[in-house]
Amino acid sequence: MPRNILKSSLYDAGFSIIFQILCRIVTFGINAFIIRHVGREVLGIMNVRLLLLESTVLFLSREAVSRAALSATSQQREKCTWSQLINQQWITVIICIFVCLPCCYVWLHCLSSVDIVYLDQYRFACYAVLLSCVIELCAEPPVFVSQVFCFVKLKIGLNTLHIFVRSVIFLTIALTDSTAAIYAFAVAQLASAVTIVLSHYGFYAFYINSLNRYKEDRNASSSCFLKSDLRDWRKYLFENMDDFPLKKLSDFLPGVMKNESKFLNSELQILTLSFLKQAVLKQILTEGEKYVMSMSPVLNFEQQAMYDVVNNLGSLAARFIFRPIEDSSYFYFTQTISRDVALSDQDKTKVQEAGIVLGHLSMTVISIGLLALCFGQSYSHTLLYLYGGADFIAGGLPEILLKWHCLAICFLAINGITEGYMFATNTSQDIDKYNYLLAVFSISFLLLSYLLTTIFGPVGFIFANCINMFCRICYSARFIWLQYKPLGINPLRDFVPSKMFLFTVFGGGFLCNSAMVSQLQLLAI
Repeated sequence: MPRNILKSSLYDAGFSIIFQILCRIVTFGINAFIIRHVGREVLGIMNVRLLLLESTVLFLSREAVSRAALSATSQQREKCTWSQLINQQWITVIICIFVCLPCCYVWLHCLSSVDIVYLDQYRFACYAVLLSCVIELCAEPPVFVSQVFCFVKLKIGLNTLHIFVRSVIFLTIALTDSTAAIYAFAVAQLASAVTIVLSHYGFYAFYINSLNRYKEDRNASSSCFLKSDLRDWRKYLFENMDDFPLKKLSDFLPGVMKNESKFLNSELQILTLSFLKQAVLKQILTEGEKYVMSMSPVLNFEQQAMYDVVNNLGSLAARFIFRPIEDSSYFYFTQTISRDVALSDQDKTKVQEAGIVLGHLSMTVISIGLLALCFGQSYSHTLLYLYGGADFIAGGLPEILLKWHCLAICFLAINGITEGYMFATNTSQDIDKYNYLLAVFSISFLLLSYLLTTIFGPVGFIFANCINMFCRICYSARFIWLQYKPLGINPLRDFVPSKMFLFTVFGGGFLCNSAMVSQLQLLAI
């Protein structure tokens, strides 16, 4: 396969960042509309409770299967056929159905109660979100194929389409009747899930048919066909696709593609189970504060909405910069480094390249985190005032939350890259061992969240996150150091930005903060 994995990963990261910026702009606009015209309680129900339901079901259903299948495409192709990989993707739908059943009961009967005014809408929305998850996962086979064959523009285009559909439907209904905002949210979720499925299968219906006709024309013609048809648009799309495994659209269905091996690959199932254990723990670590808020009376829905808004603003860098970089780097490392072979026994050029990429990526995200930390102390008040108005920042809690979030961004930046590299290069046995440690991190995080929140209020969630991520960073850094030590390479040395950069950032942050404090004092006078 002549496709350049590193180049495709960089393109994926770049386009994903642009898409995330667009997505965040739309989301922030909708949230601002809800705060000013519908109410904070509704925002808390939708953005904390219902989106937590969607996140829980989708993450637990597909995270482990997707990561295991991506690893198989790079290092176990001779052991795992494409038919088995397609069949593997349909397991996500089965897992989703089994996950939906307990989640439905918990969200409707076990979590903190919803105001009677919104109860009927909330119940309908829970059912709609669960159904939308099942529908969306029916598109996992084409989504997986798109990722393996580096269809970056397709991924961004279709994601943008489904965000557009969801936003337009929600706003259309909510503007017509502001009291039906939760109904609007539910209908928009269903519509976006259907859009994802139809758009992916629609594209591949066109793509596979065009690819087959291109191959027929090329084989039926002499070499002069290729020379006289160099500008054919089909050559741009299909010239590197001789290894594309699907011959017809129905090959995306389970058991349709010809397969001389077993229906599923046993080694891939073992790896999937390892990632599944890890996915449960990672979900707790990622959404732990929302689980604590939903299961205990620490914060009411209005406070949850305030925390969520500030959390989203404070996590801008993580959402549209760090996450795309993390996803693309994970894909790159899985395609470059073999899991079950020592680095000394692998291609030295690839190993050195991976070490250089790891070091430079880490330094880049750390630099971004430091910028957020230094300048966030000065401009948190201004950002929150522009977003939510004077009433939103009254009392000072949102500003305090956002300033502490800037510290969490620094930990989040480096943790995503180092842990992503570790997951991409760990063996199944190493993943199982780390799962036990991750279980300790998860339990500790939940306990710390509840304890620190009781003492410090909503800021306690941020403190618990920082402590947890610091511990995970230390473990990942130790793994990287031990893995590269026999080669005499230490990627950790490239993690630290230059002294000039550090001096400039901290000096500029100090000056801006001093100027901002002086201006606020003058306004107070």
